[in-house]
Amino acid sequence: MDFPIDTLKRPLKDLRISVIDQCNFRCPYCMPAEVFGNHYAFLKRDELLNFDEITRLTRIAADLGVHKIRLTGGEPLLRKDIDQLIKMLVAIPRIDDLALTTNGVLLPRFAERLKNAGMKRITVSLDALDNDCFQKMNGRNVQVAAVLKGIEAAAAAGLRIKINMVVQKGVNESEILPMSRFFKQNGHTLRFIEFMDVGNHNGWKMEQVFPSRRIVELIQSEFPLEPLNPNYPGEVARRYRYSGTEVEIGVIASVTQPFCANCMRSRLSADGKLYTCLFANEGWDLREVLRNGETDDDIRETLRAIWENRHDRYSELRTEILKKHLHPHKVEMSYIGG
Repeated sequence: MDFPIDTLKRPLKDLRISVIDQCNFRCPYCMPAEVFGNHYAFLKRDELLNFDEITRLTRIAADLGVHKIRLTGGEPLLRKDIDQLIKMLVAIPRIDDLALTTNGVLLPRFAERLKNAGMKRITVSLDALDNDCFQKMNGRNVQVAAVLKGIEAAAAAGLRIKINMVVQKGVNESEILPMSRFFKQNGHTLRFIEFMDVGNHNGWKMEQVFPSRRIVELIQSEFPLEPLNPNYPGEVARRYRYSGTEVEIGVIASVTQPFCANCMRSRLSADGKLYTCLFANEGWDLREVLRNGETDDDIRETLRAIWENRHDRYSELRTEILKKHLHPHKVEMSYIGG
């Protein structure tokens, strides 16, 4: 989505890389069953960026200031030999933060491999501890126990863990305190994300947003919280810790408190399209650039031009758009990751 805005000179620091477009576990706004059914035509292998291409592009992005990489999907653990890609990425100078977002189901098989390859932290998606509520959110017959088993395997392997919980009013806000109690006891960081109108198929309405302010107030009613300073400029989560502990929570309020002006994040799809916003309607084809014999310098200048000329601020203009009854087409979250 492109809107007029003064040229923003925020540096590009954070690159989310989708390594696969398939997922064996569907979140409520990521891969809805009515869209990604059994007959959905996923990308062919040669349409995906290969590991050398991903590594080359990451190295060039690092020259421009990128130091954070997150591997996403679909489910990134479905990408064959994902640990080999991790080894290639951790060897890039200036990349000092490499993470992976997963549904957690495959972690008992992969956690040790991830750790041995150089991965230090992961993010696991889990929207409820109650099975019925969880399955209503994800739309698939996945058991909470399978995700918790994956989290345990990751912890045993020595990986740092964050849990992402999307909160949808009328569906799972009753799980906020049970999730807080559980992960406070286990010592894992829990982040609450406002239900967003990503993609085009999740039936989003403003009335379904449970504001982050109310999330913090609800947790405060049982556990005193202390606000924390951002870890770095442009951090999207507002961080707190339970008083008297080092255990943290975070809230991501992209609907009620947009942070477009501080965004330093871009997203690369599995087939090589670069998106400068989660709510964008089009991306730039870097796969063609990579495969057409362009030099590193050429690609570096292409990346620089894309970033410096971006005009994305959908979250800041959401209310105005809704008032005009506009329904802009947006890229699907399953295509570009979280």
